[in-house]
Amino acid sequence: HYSLNLLDSVMSSRWPLGWMYQERALYLDGDSKLENLNKATELDPTLTYPYMFRAASLMKRQSVEAALMEINRILGFKLVLECLELRFCCYLALEDYRAALCDVQAILTLAPDYRMIGGRVAAKQLRTLVMENVEQWTTADCWMQLYDRWSSVDDIGSLSVIYQMLESDAAKGVLYFRQSLLLLRLNCPEAAMRSLQLAREHAASQHERLVYEGWILYDTGHCEEGLQKAEASIAIQRSFEAFFLKAYALADSSLEPSTSATVVSLLEDALRCPSDRLRKGQALNNLGSVYVDCGNLDLAAECYINALKIGHTRAHQGLARVHFLRNNRTGAFEEMTKLIEKARSNASAYEKRSEYCDRDLTKADLQMVTKLDPLRVYPYRYRAAGKRLYL
Repeated sequence: HYSLNLLDSVMSSRWPLGWMYQERALYLDGDSKLENLNKATELDPTLTYPYMFRAASLMKRQSVEAALMEINRILGFKLVLECLELRFCCYLALEDYRAALCDVQAILTLAPDYRMIGGRVAAKQLRTLVMENVEQWTTADCWMQLYDRWSSVDDIGSLSVIYQMLESDAAKGVLYFRQSLLLLRLNCPEAAMRSLQLAREHAASQHERLVYEGWILYDTGHCEEGLQKAEASIAIQRSFEAFFLKAYALADSSLEPSTSATVVSLLEDALRCPSDRLRKGQALNNLGSVYVDCGNLDLAAECYINALKIGHTRAHQGLARVHFLRNNRTGAFEEMTKLIEKARSNASAYEKRSEYCDRDLTKADLQMVTKLDPLRVYPYRYRAAGKRLYL
């Protein structure tokens, strides 16, 4: 009671914050506890504990589907190991062992020594138990699953597939590199760097290792040194990844107008080299962006359309931009709608589509962005600017 009274005193003397309601809930029970946690989420949607408490409470009441929806709210914008663990338990309760395996493999990617159920059981042991209830995939199955998940912007699902593939005799350097790209998208830079270093250790050749060393240098702020590694790799063997790295680093390091032509040439060289559709789609998407910046909308549209043909879903955003620059606002809106429908993580797509809507639809799209990912800043700035207009 003393702690509760002290918190009430602090909250009454200043503007209360989300964490204060969360702290207050720790000293309450029943409906009062839930009300305070709901208020905490309203004031600060990034707090983890309220989602976990609500999901666990729903699980206790046998409302597993509702618990799954609740924990998915935070996993949609914030990758938290404890939340993945709770979702793993939800999937077990639903006997959805494939989905449970996906989450435990994502956990192990981020924290190989993670222990679950209050630290009593190693995650690797639980994975072994779940594997007994899941049909095993061949290497070909894994590549198809990875392609499908990558195309649907399911980054956690893609991480899980790569974890499984790393147990086989597949080219580990390539897989660790893909893993690092996904971890960067999921805002896990330390884990991404660890994967890049593993990619370097498991590189199958000298020219491949130089590429991974180049990315390590680039990601740590040494762009010129990264370029040199790419050039050294190309001198040994022309490869997609070496040309892609050189184009990416060059585009970032130079503002000279002539650089665009060089980047275009490098990306075209990359596309002539053998690679899979996942990476070629990314190269086509990047090439389209360069063409847009140069004002060559026809070539940009061709690149984006070719990227979409091989399943690079994010190219819808680039094609929408081309439509908009051609004064086809409706076409841009429709293109972003396609991305929203296809992408599992689509907060950024709603945000981009808001640029192509009328005022009411823009407000609705930005409200959806905040609901899906409250960490995105633009919707708050837009609403604040709108309020200032009426002051």
